[in-house]
Amino acid sequence: MTRLRVPAGTEDFPGAVAALLSALGARPGFRDGYAGEAAEEPGLWALVSMWDGVGAYRRALSAAEVKIAGAPVWVHAVDEPGVYAAD
Repeated sequence: MTRLRVPAGTEDFPGAVAALLSALGARPGFRDGYAGEAAEEPGLWALVSMWDGVGAYRRALSAAEVKIAGAPVWVHAVDEPGVYAAD
């Protein structure tokens, strides 16, 4: 999970998120992903993705197409832990 602070007027942020999710979805180990804006705090977004494991996630992040698609999204990332393990 990555939280993002997106300034008002940021051009086509939902489109950038969709492109990133598409790039992530093409990587091995990707299960699902979605993003949404907080109803009570405009400009605060969450990007959530589920993976077969942390290794698949980390390998996906190193793919060139993911880095390119992710750049306009992750520039807004809140500096906090973003990888969580679920039982």
